[in-house]
Amino acid sequence: MNRFEEKTVASKKIFEGKIISLRVDDVELPDGKHAKRELVDHPGAVAVIAITDDGKLVLVEQYRKALNRSIIEIPAGKIDPGEDIEVTALRELEEETGYGANKFEYLQSFATSPGFANEIIHIFVAQGLYKIDKPAAGDEDEFLQLYECTIAEAEEMVLDQRIYDAKTAFAILHAKRLLNN
Repeated sequence: MNRFEEKTVASKKIFEGKIISLRVDDVELPDGKHAKRELVDHPGAVAVIAITDDGKLVLVEQYRKALNRSIIEIPAGKIDPGEDIEVTALRELEEETGYGANKFEYLQSFATSPGFANEIIHIFVAQGLYKIDKPAAGDEDEFLQLYECTIAEAEEMVLDQRIYDAKTAFAILHAKRLLNN
C-alpha cells in the first residue's frame, strides 16, 4: 500500500444515472482506521481550446442547472461509451460551434473534482478553424450562444464571473501563452 492509499473494503452503488453514478465505499485508511467515501463515477469529458486565425477564443454560453445560472465556457462534452477522446472532441467542437479544425492536438488531461469524483477531462487545442456548411446537430436539450473574444475580453469575463469554471480559466491561460509565442 502506498503511503496515503485508502484500501476499499466494501462498495455500495447508490444511484445509476444517464451520466453519473454514485457509490459509497468503506475504506481502510493508512493508519488502519475505517471511513466512508461518497464517490461520483463519471465517464470522462473533453474540452476544446478553439482559436480563430485572428487570435480569438471560441466560447459558448449555456445554462448550467447545477449552478442555477448561465456561464461562458470552452466547447466541451461527455465521452460516449467506447468513443475515442479525439473523436469526441471534434464532435463537440462541431456540434457546439459549427467549426472544424485543420490543426487539432491533444494538450493534457486533469481531474475536475478529485475529492469526490473520478471525472477526467481531456483538453485539445483547435486551430485553423473553418465553418462547416451543415454541422452535426447538438444535444436536443442543449441551448447555446456562440462567442468569439480576445484573450483580454476572456480575462475580463473571468474577473466578472461570466466565466466561472476551471477548464475555461485554464484554457485562457494556455491560449494566452500560445498566442504570445
